[in-house]
Amino acid sequence: MTDAPDAMPVADQAAYAQAVQTAVDAAAAYYGDGDSPLDDDAYDRLVRGIAAYEDAHPDHVLPDSPTGKVAGGAIVGDIPHTIPMLSLDNVFSAEDLANWAAGFERRIGRPVAAWSVEPKLDGLAVSARYRDGRLVQLVTRGDGTAGEEVSHAIGAILGLPAELSEPVTVEIRGEVLMTAAQFEAANVTRVAHEGVPFSNPRSGAAGTLRARERTYRVEMTFFGYGALPLPPDDTSDLATRLRELPHSEIMELVAGLGVRTTAATPVAGTVCTTMEQVQTRVDEIGALRAELPFGIDGIVIKADLAADQEQGGFSSRAPRWAIAYKLPAVEKITRLVGVEWNVGRTGIIAPRAVLEPVHLDGSTVTYATLHNPADITRRGLMMGDHVTVYKAGDVIPRVEAPVVHLRTGEEKTIEFPSVCPRCGSDIDASQQRWRCVRGRDCHAVASVSYAIGRDQLDIETLGETRIIQLIEAGLISDFADLFTLTRDQVLTLERMGPTSTDNMLAAIEQAKTKPLNKVFCALGVRGTGRSMSRRIARHFGSMDAIRAAGIEDVQQVEGIGPEKAAVLVEELAELAPLVDKLVAAGVNMIEPGVTGPAPGPADPGQEPDAADALPLAGMSVVVTGSMTGTLAELSRNEMNELIERAGGKSSSSVSARTSLLVAGEKAGSKKDKATKLGVRIATPEEFATLVHDHI
Repeated sequence: MTDAPDAMPVADQAAYAQAVQTAVDAAAAYYGDGDSPLDDDAYDRLVRGIAAYEDAHPDHVLPDSPTGKVAGGAIVGDIPHTIPMLSLDNVFSAEDLANWAAGFERRIGRPVAAWSVEPKLDGLAVSARYRDGRLVQLVTRGDGTAGEEVSHAIGAILGLPAELSEPVTVEIRGEVLMTAAQFEAANVTRVAHEGVPFSNPRSGAAGTLRARERTYRVEMTFFGYGALPLPPDDTSDLATRLRELPHSEIMELVAGLGVRTTAATPVAGTVCTTMEQVQTRVDEIGALRAELPFGIDGIVIKADLAADQEQGGFSSRAPRWAIAYKLPAVEKITRLVGVEWNVGRTGIIAPRAVLEPVHLDGSTVTYATLHNPADITRRGLMMGDHVTVYKAGDVIPRVEAPVVHLRTGEEKTIEFPSVCPRCGSDIDASQQRWRCVRGRDCHAVASVSYAIGRDQLDIETLGETRIIQLIEAGLISDFADLFTLTRDQVLTLERMGPTSTDNMLAAIEQAKTKPLNKVFCALGVRGTGRSMSRRIARHFGSMDAIRAAGIEDVQQVEGIGPEKAAVLVEELAELAPLVDKLVAAGVNMIEPGVTGPAPGPADPGQEPDAADALPLAGMSVVVTGSMTGTLAELSRNEMNELIERAGGKSSSSVSARTSLLVAGEKAGSKKDKATKLGVRIATPEEFATLVHDHI
């Protein structure tokens, strides 16, 4: 799944000493307030470089070296742990994992009957001590031997109850973190009170957990990952069970006490009996990473049985019976060197961050989204800031927050435009997303170009140069005007002869017959695209029904919530003159095969909806590679339309939720991933047979 990060070269003893100090300082910041000057990937590369130097020069090893130490040896606490809270060793590939497992089995002299596989949460490890069911003390991991008391946070962390469901005495260990939603809310509060945002969710959780005298509160979440007897020599029935039960059953016990675990998430802990099953689950969790509401940076694999753990034992810093399978870094630190203000086809004015190039998750990143001016303000960004850049499931990475402690004083306030950067008109700043007051007219060329694209009206003979000519000649102001063009008007344009004119007008006339979903997509309603346009058209059946729909009606369409529904209704009201022009020009406003709005949930005893009988009903389908046979001439968008006509949902990425992969020639990595995840795979010919009645 991932390769180990390259070691940072350490050339000589002086460079080694400096590298050790840099690593210790970074670890102190990371495990302290969470604001390290290095991102995870850079820190891992540094420590690997230190370790490589020490292997070659054992006589030069410094006592402060972070290798072989919990938390890099940077943190010291004053509350002793009942049992050390150790780190985990890492692997970075399936081969490394298999080798580690084989080595562990050799150590204990027998095959491992059960492996536990669970996510490695990206937060702070803490120990929660309960007496008679009441939470009495909360301690950070510290250096593994002793930690810092943070009992002042009791009652402020979701998932860590002040009182258990049973009056037991026990120590629960787990991770405190901020979910994505909690991080966003925390930064709004933080900026309002201190003007300084957290740089990432982990630093937010670290700083919040240790804060004692803040005038405001922000929310955090706890996930338990283990339980121990308290005290360690306790001989009660519960203590005996905690020593003898498999790890998976201990986690069920923890959840039963009312403590939050990952059990209710898509990445719940799983027990596997073979390393092949383990690797499959590792791939499944990795595939779900971008969809999770909290951060993970790997997957933890443990021997599930207590006897295997006891015989495997511990090294000085880590249990030998557990390992962390590290995932690729999705967050890096770089500098914000500029902000570009671009105007889209609907008149939206969108800022884009210009970054010092940084390698992130397999690609070099130079640009990142900033969403809107309010987003810049909320994140407290300044020109010249070091920023954390995040990429998980995003085609375009996003700037998460400034790394405030790296500011030099030379950073400057980001200037917002006072007029539209494209046409110089006024800006409507009443919403979070600023917009030119001219709306689509501001960028009419882009709006018309989008409408005539292959996946919309598909008018191939009309290129951007010709669109500019038509607009500059005053013949069109929007794409509806194309349908009222006359032959004489078009012939007045430069380099338009009779033949090219007739071809263009014939293509425009043909576009009038496109199904409603294509016409709706051509409108470019904010928040919709090809797939959403198909869903809307098939739900309502006609443009009249769509225009008559209220916010609640629109929410009946799959994937549309209250906020998007309100925008859609507002947009359609704004687009009313354009739609009227299309109707007057004779453009089709009906979706073939649909007679009206889709019915709501069936009454008890009612016959199943016809959609339930479709061959792909309820299935998520991914298409990859070149199609052959009956499907050879279909574009990827036409394949997606076919999937949806047959009752399925088209998707672009393979995950554990994928029902079917249609794998054509040169299918590549998606087919490999589907094989690992056990996803059903069909050839184009097999798929064509399955959906024959809908082609």
